[in-house]
Amino acid sequence: MEHKKIANVVLGSYVNGYSIVRELTENGVSEIIVMDVVKDVAAFSKKVNHFIKIQNTAKSLRSALSTLSTSYDLLILYPNQDIYVEYLSDMYPEIAGYSFMAFNPENAVAYQDKMKQYQFCKELQVPHPEVVLLQEEQDLDLLHSFQFPVLLKPTMRDNLRADVFRNLKLENEADIAKHAPDISAHLRFGTQFVASEIIPGDGSNINSYTAYRSRDGEILGEWIGKKLSQFPNDFGVFASASNQSSHTVLEQGRTLLHGMDLWGVNQPEFKYDYRDGKYKLMEINLRPMMWHRVGALSGIPLNYIQYLDATNQQIPEYMQDRESEIHYIYLNYELINLIYRRNYLPIFKDIMLGGDRRVLALWDRNDPLPFLGSFLSVFRRFRHYLRTQMDISY
Repeated sequence: MEHKKIANVVLGSYVNGYSIVRELTENGVSEIIVMDVVKDVAAFSKKVNHFIKIQNTAKSLRSALSTLSTSYDLLILYPNQDIYVEYLSDMYPEIAGYSFMAFNPENAVAYQDKMKQYQFCKELQVPHPEVVLLQEEQDLDLLHSFQFPVLLKPTMRDNLRADVFRNLKLENEADIAKHAPDISAHLRFGTQFVASEIIPGDGSNINSYTAYRSRDGEILGEWIGKKLSQFPNDFGVFASASNQSSHTVLEQGRTLLHGMDLWGVNQPEFKYDYRDGKYKLMEINLRPMMWHRVGALSGIPLNYIQYLDATNQQIPEYMQDRESEIHYIYLNYELINLIYRRNYLPIFKDIMLGGDRRVLALWDRNDPLPFLGSFLSVFRRFRHYLRTQMDISY
């Protein structure tokens, strides 16, 4: 490897970002810089050399990276939020000379669109829910053709403004009438929605394939797992997860990554439908999601693999450990679930006491501030949830 002064730039300071920081430092990687529009848990880690606060604009990010490039020969970029994938894709020609982005700038933004993901499912014969696209106000009539309940989501997360819901569950015709004015307003603004059938079952039916695919099209590391629970409900985000899943999930995930020519860390997420025994795609995250730490804990350090790939080093043949069951627990969300979800105690006990190994997200006795700070971060997000009575996502 040619000797260069390298900075590892983690874009996003929430749980996703701190997990990247931990994974890199555990594998001997130094010089880690975190950037974000807010100062969240990763920013308080003593494993981080610098935290740089930026504005939520491509211009601000470009300026910060350009300034860094005067001190380093190479910036290895680890975006863990969709908006940073979008910004970096747009500025790729300007920063390509001094940075390494693992994702494919030619398709990463377009393929965040859930309708495009489902179109690939059809082409590649990967199971998916029945869906329709709502683009204009008159498309609301399409909702009446579904069997209730129906789940409504914006097609792309970067469409989300402060007043746009992430998920909206419509139980019946009355719900359509109730929410029609709000949905129509968003459609007029330009936000598009995917309406899909709801696959029965709780959050423990959500399974994931997560892999690092090189620019040459080679899978350099892969793992599978499943959620054990979600927050704030069964259409929320990860609260606990494990390293257990089906080989079918792995096969379907590979099919999508190869068929869509996705690079870097990507995570197709499937829900098991007991009605027909199929794992159906919910969405693909084109960057590390909240519980990607499960991969490193079970022997697949995908972000370290990105570092090795960026620095042209030999990459070991990693194999995931699925013999011992790991429970990866975001305690903050689990405690809120315990307080606010009816009859949740048996689930809570199984998560906290089950498996062969239990790991608390963010906890590191030698680096306690991110764990302690996470309680304030979660309080802020939960307060927003209570205020809106809608699902939230980060």
